[in-house]
Amino acid sequence: MDKDIRNAIAARVARDIPEGAYVNLGIGLPTLVANHLPEDKDIFLHSENGVLGRWVAAPPGEEDWDMINAGKEPIKPLPGVVFFHHADSFGMMRGGHLDVCVLGAFQVAANGDLANWHTGAPDAIPAVGGAMDLAIGAKRIFVMMDHLGKDGQSKFLAQCTYPLTGLGCVSRVYTDLATLELTSEGVKVLELVGGTTAERLQELTPVPLDFSFVTVASAAGF
Repeated sequence: MDKDIRNAIAARVARDIPEGAYVNLGIGLPTLVANHLPEDKDIFLHSENGVLGRWVAAPPGEEDWDMINAGKEPIKPLPGVVFFHHADSFGMMRGGHLDVCVLGAFQVAANGDLANWHTGAPDAIPAVGGAMDLAIGAKRIFVMMDHLGKDGQSKFLAQCTYPLTGLGCVSRVYTDLATLELTSEGVKVLELVGGTTAERLQELTPVPLDFSFVTVASAAGF
């Protein structure tokens, strides 16, 4: 996934985060969301390593490696940011204090199951981090990922084949092709992006999709 598409997905997620929300940003793609939050919205970011407030990626030359996000990337704190103990951060995660958590994923199932810590391959290095705590602790889980894996197959499935991080926890999935809302009535397509058609998305996705709620973003942007 190229840089423009990564940032376009992050901008879509940032657009949908409600006013006043406390939001955890996971490692990888989710860290980009911090750079796209509207300045006129009061949104409080949380990082599992012990940061709360608002920040953006540190500009080149301004890095302070004592101030990092969950992905160990340097951040530039904005006024009001606080730093605190790792254990207190996990208390926030496990105590139900987060409104939204944004995570990456290897796979997501139509029922909301999440697989994002291990592919199950013999040579894979498990990296669960705080994902399991976030999956059960946050009120809503947003996932950012490529729609297709390197093998060309959909990462959004009827059932995950990789070891699970959490059961039925994902609320919404943002990919390079669409935005999907996972509900008890099925999977609703909220947005088609990058010129994707409904027919093409359904062809690529081995899960029945409901297109009655869809809007179409511009072909050039997201």
